[in-house]
Amino acid sequence: MQAVIISEDADEKEILSFILRKAGLAVAISSDYKRVLESWTDHPADLMIIVVKEGQVPEKVVEEVRADSQVPLLMLIESLTEKTFCSLLFRGADAVLRYPVSPQELSAQVTAMMRRSNTVPSFVLPTLELDEIVLDPSNRTVTLVGDNPKRLTRLEFQLLYTLMTNRGQVVPMDILVERVWGYTGEGNEDLVRGLISRLRRKVEPDGEIGRFIETIPGVGYRFTIDTY
Repeated sequence: MQAVIISEDADEKEILSFILRKAGLAVAISSDYKRVLESWTDHPADLMIIVVKEGQVPEKVVEEVRADSQVPLLMLIESLTEKTFCSLLFRGADAVLRYPVSPQELSAQVTAMMRRSNTVPSFVLPTLELDEIVLDPSNRTVTLVGDNPKRLTRLEFQLLYTLMTNRGQVVPMDILVERVWGYTGEGNEDLVRGLISRLRRKVEPDGEIGRFIETIPGVGYRFTIDTY
């Protein structure tokens, strides 16, 4: 599993990276969360940790992240008030800690977040190979014949896995919402459509619409590899 740490301070990034690697995560680092979001579709992660810098409005940071991703989000804030703590949770942060934070507390919080966000460990799922396309749960990548593997976000993977394991069958919208988001109440049909659009950019050869993922108007979607 991979975490991305966002901080402007090089020492902070080094210390946090060390703690997360000790916790068993691969780590990417950046100084700008906006730059991370711009390339999120091609370079997703399982966890995002943002150290809020002086002068930033943490509520705005959370809102901008949530506009692009539902990745588990941990905010680290030096001057943390009760009002800010509650506001960030209401806006979509999954955890908020006062910074600096002890290695033990950070490791425990990250472990708990990863446990909640992965109800089914990917390593227990089999690799799906359907002629021209391979979906590998161990690293959440999808590969077309003759192409390089493309990494999927957690939600993209869960949606594609649901469609591929029901190959040839129409999967209704409500079932997709349930399979991808569970019973959290966070999912809806518009989010499914957004995920489908992102998946098509990764799996449809040459931008073909409906080559693998077929829209069934008013019902849902169907995965097929024998359209042509």
